[in-house]
Amino acid sequence: MFEQLDTILLRYDEINELLSDPEVISDTNRLRELTIEESDLRPKVEKIREYKQTVQEIGETEELLGESLDSDMEELAKMELSELKANKETLEEEIKIMMVPEDPNDGKNIIMEIRGAAGGDEAQLFAGDLLNMYTHYAQNQGWKVDVLDASVTGIGGYKDVTIMISGQKVYSKLKFENGAHRVQRVPETESQGRIHTSTATVVVMPEAEEIDFELDENDIRVDIYHASGAGGQHVNKTASAVRMTHEPTGIVVAMQDERSQLKNREKAMKVLRARVYDQIQSEAQDAIDTERKLKVGTGDRSERIRTYNFPQSRVTDHRIGLTIQKLDQILAGELDEIIDALVLYEQTEKLEALNGSQF
Repeated sequence: MFEQLDTILLRYDEINELLSDPEVISDTNRLRELTIEESDLRPKVEKIREYKQTVQEIGETEELLGESLDSDMEELAKMELSELKANKETLEEEIKIMMVPEDPNDGKNIIMEIRGAAGGDEAQLFAGDLLNMYTHYAQNQGWKVDVLDASVTGIGGYKDVTIMISGQKVYSKLKFENGAHRVQRVPETESQGRIHTSTATVVVMPEAEEIDFELDENDIRVDIYHASGAGGQHVNKTASAVRMTHEPTGIVVAMQDERSQLKNREKAMKVLRARVYDQIQSEAQDAIDTERKLKVGTGDRSERIRTYNFPQSRVTDHRIGLTIQKLDQILAGELDEIIDALVLYEQTEKLEALNGSQF
């Protein structure tokens, strides 16, 4: 483990030297990659340096205790040594968590699809609630949200909506939202006050760039057609809607939100690339999960992951057995408590899978 820590320190120093290299500075992509790597390594380096300093101080204090000291100095040295050893144990645990291998997609932006599922109008209204929840959470994180496509119902809900969330490490936090979200509440149209149960599904996909995998354009069939829905004369006269079909997988993406065919093509390709990449990743992850039994964030998307109970102002995440009596705050985007618990659970599972690496 010490060798691994030293390797991180050496790599961090190397990156900082490269970041001052004129050739690197002039290469935008290389500069971006190194800047991201430096940012990821910095907290690890700070913790490793603190750990090494603590180990050194323990050695120095033990040497001091081996010398002839008066009783007061000896007592002080023993107290300091006890504190240092306790701090060392804490740092070891923190470093172990930081050394857990990261999901290679954790630093990516995401494409999120939200759909009203079982429950008719109420499910579609709930899909809108989830959209607002994630939008507010993203804003609280300083992320950017773009609506790529939306099918709005007459009552203000969503049959489905596709958004892109861009920012720092978006996927690392929102990957846990995959699955079926259940709501229990009395609909506004319910005259007898009966509680209805409805569901909406959420799919979270890492944004796929060209460097992630090769998407052969020869495998994609593109159909152009007239948009339908609101839009006035533009709908009837302009063939701007785009449907892309990835023939090897059968994945289909249709986009018609923009008046420009080019913009619809760009959006459709972005979503198609993410869906194909996500399917490739999911197939590989299924094999890993079979071996390691890691389920948080990678479970079946038809599985119910969370319940939002309005009468009791309660939210329950069924994967980790977490219940919080803060429904209003959570729907307002205050998701940190849930997401932090899911991150910790995943880290703990991965630590156990590493078979308790020791220093």
